[in-house]
Amino acid sequence: MGASAAPFTGGFLCPTKPRTPPLPSSTSRSSHSRLHFRIRSPKPKNPAAAPVSSRMEASLPQARDAQGGAESAMKLLFVEMGVGYDQHGQDITAAAVRACKDAISSNSIPAFRGGSIPGVNTDQMKLQIKLGVPRSTQHLLDAERVKAVFPYGEIISFEVVDGGMICSSGVCLEAMGDKNDDCYIVNAAVYVGY
Repeated sequence: MGASAAPFTGGFLCPTKPRTPPLPSSTSRSSHSRLHFRIRSPKPKNPAAAPVSSRMEASLPQARDAQGGAESAMKLLFVEMGVGYDQHGQDITAAAVRACKDAISSNSIPAFRGGSIPGVNTDQMKLQIKLGVPRSTQHLLDAERVKAVFPYGEIISFEVVDGGMICSSGVCLEAMGDKNDDCYIVNAAVYVGY
């Protein structure tokens, strides 16, 4: 068997890069060398303006209640995010479908079935879908195929914005429908509420 292998020291990928020394223990630090962190909120450019809690809240469609006041069309509960790829075939819709499935596949929503929100079930669930899709492929997106991913809930908005990516998959496989080696990547945000 010859020479034995040297033990792995953690510098395999960057053998010339020096290792970062460990931080000293808290007892060996002097008081003047301690790092202090303070988290600050960014100051608004116009302090007189009322803060909006989020861009999504500001963009929610407004409805009128019985008294004529503005009422949000959806009470937002949570946001699911996902990413989808189409490595072969250059099908942007397949990438968008995978992004939406990725966003919703690792979540369970018992509140809509278990009565956690009185009077609310899957019939009242509302969804807002936002996809980041490369601009050059947006015209090829089949929105109806993407919407079919969601098993329940009313889709009240479906928005496609510039985003995602086109990169090389590293190989062009004609047998898999490739026209070139492009890989399409789509990002999805699914806003869930009632």
